Amino acid sequence: MQRTFTGRHMAAILVGFFGLVIAVNLLNARYASSTFGGVVVENSYVASQGFNRWLDEAKSEKALGWDEVTTWRPDGRVVIAVHGAPAGVAIKAMARHPLGRLPDRALTFDRVANGQFLSRQALPEGRWDVRLTLAANEHVWRREERLQ
Repeated sequence: MQRTFTGRHMAAILVGFFGLVIAVNLLNARYASSTFGGVVVENSYVASQGFNRWLDEAKSEKALGWDEVTTWRPDGRVVIAVHGAPAGVAIKAMARHPLGRLPDRALTFDRVANGQFLSRQALPEGRWDVRLTLAANEHVWRREERLQ
């Protein structure tokens, strides 16, 4: 016995197909909004107005010839080895969780050896973006490092 394909069959197929598409889109939207925890900039137009200034600052920072190597120790503390900077360089750092799930953490450093600094605070396991600022005299040098 052969069944005939009716309008009800077609309506059920359309409702099922679009229901599945909508369910997948809602699931993707939920995952997308629950995993991104931050804003890159508040106002992209205002940020774009400072772009040339940022390029100039980057050129002057590169001309200083400073460099650093960041190491994350097993105890969670961060070691910064600074090369080419004057002896009195001061370090500031802000650790940010890339997904914004954990609060930002300011890191303070103690000099442990010639050109090496150790953070007083330990970072929990996970991924962290550390924004470093080195300052000596009137010169400022910035870099962002990813710790994993």
